Order: sequence, then C-alpha cells, then structure tokens
Amino acid sequence: MKSIILDVDTGIDDSLAIAYAVHSPELEILGLTTCFGNVSVEKATRNSRLVLEKLGRTDIPVYAGAGETLKRGLNGDYPRVVHGDDGLGNLIDAEPTPEMATSEQHAVDFLIEQVKSKPGKVTYICVGPLTNLALALQKAPEITALLEEVIIMGGAVYTKGNITPHAEANIHRDPDAADFVFRSNLPLYLVGLDVTMQTLLPTEELAIWREQKGEVGSFFADMTEFYIDFYKKTNPGIKGCALHDPLAVGVAIDKSFVKLKPERLWVELEGEKEGKTNPNAQGRPLVNVCADVDEERFVKHFLGRVL
Repeated sequence: MKSIILDVDTGIDDSLAIAYAVHSPELEILGLTTCFGNVSVEKATRNSRLVLEKLGRTDIPVYAGAGETLKRGLNGDYPRVVHGDDGLGNLIDAEPTPEMATSEQHAVDFLIEQVKSKPGKVTYICVGPLTNLALALQKAPEITALLEEVIIMGGAVYTKGNITPHAEANIHRDPDAADFVFRSNLPLYLVGLDVTMQTLLPTEELAIWREQKGEVGSFFADMTEFYIDFYKKTNPGIKGCALHDPLAVGVAIDKSFVKLKPERLWVELEGEKEGKTNPNAQGRPLVNVCADVDEERFVKHFLGRVL
C-alpha cells in the first residue's frame, strides 16, 4: 500500500480525485493538505471536509495550507466560471456546514512531519499550485531526499495552456513556486495538459451516478454537470470534461497508464508567457513528464471505482 498526501485546491475535479483516491485500496491517505487555487484556501479546506463527509471518510484529516503565492502575495482571481463561486458548482448553499474540524497543524508542517517519520515511503500528490511544497522545501530542504515521489497535476509542456494560450492554471497561479520545485532534485512526475485533456469523463456517466449511487452520486453528478457545462461552452462539440486531477491519482496507482519522457523544466516568470512550462533547461534536474496516456484504460479504471 502506498502512503500518500493529497494536496488540493478543492474544486470539482479535485473532488473527483479525492473520491478516486478514497476508493483505491492501493492508497493509504495520510491526510489532505489545502491551498488557494480554484478558490481561497478557506473554501478549499471547507470543500475538502464536505467531500470527505459525503464519502464517509471523516477519519482522513484536513490541513489548511497556503493562502497566497510564494513571492507575490494574494492571487484572488479565482476561476468561478469553471468551478462556481464556491468551488463545487454552486451547490454549497444547499449543504450543511461540514461537521468535521480542520486539523490545527499547518499543511506545510504536516507534510514535513510525515515525510521525516516515514522516510522514503510518502508520495505527495499535488493537484493545485505548488506553494505548500515549495514552502516545505524552503523550511526543511532535507525532505528532498526523503520523499518517495511527487506527482504534480500541472503544466503544458508540449501543448497549449488553458488559463492563457501558453500556461496551465496550477503553474500560472504560482509560477515562482513551480520553478522552485522544478529545480529541487525531487523525484517528480508531471501530469500536464499534454495528457489530461485526452481523458474525458463522458457526460452520460452522470445519469448512471444519479440512478445507481444514491445521494452521494447525485451530489457528484450535479457538481460535475456544472464543470461539463463549462467545457461545452469553451470546447464546442466536446462530450465530457477532462479528468485533470484524477489522472494524477491514477499515475500514483499505476504508472503504466502513461508514457514518460524525461525533461529539464523551467517556468517563465514574467511577460506574455508567464507560467509557461518549458523543456530543455540546461543544468536542471530531470522531471518525468507524462507525454502520452492510455486514456481508454485509465477512464475505465477511474469510472470503476470513483463512486
């Protein structure tokens, strides 16, 4: 069993990733750590607790992390058209306040503590900005040699961006943190738009969730419908939504879902291409970039266990 920490900025595809991880027997979830990104860190923390309550896993602790970028202060331009004002497709007003409490320890300290107590045995999956990880590396650089692996949903190395023509959203939200992590010598796997845009959740699956998965299925279907509607508006003719964050969890479970290409990455920190993830950076450590994906096999695996 693989011990993981899942770092989330809980919006809709984060919620799907949490559900996928919860229902994967290969994974032991040590905790969720939260960061700003799709929403504020406060909303991401609340959403994470709500999703865990829906899934019946209030035993998994949630640790609040970074509320602003590594060097540039607060970035409050949240993608409301993608995830809703609340991050969960504007469903939160109909839901009671989560009963489970947020853990008092800061996410960065939790990460450092867990990695030091389980050297070589913790996988860190980050599906939001890389701020918490960068802060942890600055505070305790010795964990670089102690993490088993780090799997990042972010970047667009060989394809166009999504938040700008050049940049993927998670990297763009805190490019300084991303560039710092890419220089870190960590065992990194980058799950970017190059592969995630090939993995679509079919629209017709939502009806199955509503019919067969009860209240939880209806909650996830309603939330995901908001996400799919955004994709339909921005990608005419598309028949679903991309499984960005779930694919990062999938790579933790089974790396044969993807084909890897080693690259030396750097991030543009200013100008028109700010946040762009570039290969061929001389002198940088190698990063395992996901260059292709067996989308049919992955989507089948995801649908077989998400709910």
